Amino acid sequence: MEALLPVLKSHPGASVLVCSLLFRVVHKLLQRLPVPKVVRQDDYRLWKWRNLSVSLVHSLLTGIWALTCVVVWPETLSDIHSYYTPISYLLTCVSTGYFVQDAGDIILTGHARGSWEFLLHHALVIWCFLYALYTQLYVAGVVIALFVEVNSVTLHLRLMLKLSGAQSSTMYHINKFANLFTYVFFRLSTQFYITWYFVNNYSWLDHVGYFLVTMMMMNIMILIYFYRLLRADFSSQSKSYVGQNGMHNNNSKKLLSE
Repeated sequence: MEALLPVLKSHPGASVLVCSLLFRVVHKLLQRLPVPKVVRQDDYRLWKWRNLSVSLVHSLLTGIWALTCVVVWPETLSDIHSYYTPISYLLTCVSTGYFVQDAGDIILTGHARGSWEFLLHHALVIWCFLYALYTQLYVAGVVIALFVEVNSVTLHLRLMLKLSGAQSSTMYHINKFANLFTYVFFRLSTQFYITWYFVNNYSWLDHVGYFLVTMMMMNIMILIYFYRLLRADFSSQSKSYVGQNGMHNNNSKKLLSE
């Protein structure tokens, strides 16, 4: 890995492109897996299922990867500005490649208008991650930010269960509580910790104003989605809402992270 790092640092753009192409290969391979019949009957649901399948792979990979980096190198938590390892730099390359691939998939398949929240989120993430790759600063911040991918696993499962019409299943019921737990402890807590770090160290961090604005925009987005999530899965009207709307629930188009 030490030998690979100079190559990655010398060609971060090319490294991201390679990772993006690898996720495109994953996309093609996942198409060979069986898909629920009800999903196959609708073009949008089929595209969404395949898109979420790749997102789930990314979340499982990078969520575990990010947690491992912090366990092995706890300095990551305290030195967001300067600390990084070859493994964490590679993680940044891989995750950036995914977001580029996913944005391309949304745009090139004609779903940009209905998925503008995804694209806004991806644009914010990509510019931050590319900054880290080109400057070798805030790589630790990227690693911590990828804690949210632990929650993305349950978010993606939630939408896939809804696409397959399984809102009344035991799996959906279990997942909605797991989703609530991970949303609070891995998404909200992560976002607010990074925001606190930027505010607390504002006087000396490089270009922190740009990052703070980005974080505030993302904080607003995740709080709005958290409200939607609570209303959809835990309000007194949620059961009747599901019964009336089923898989056509527009919330399936409102997922913000990944």
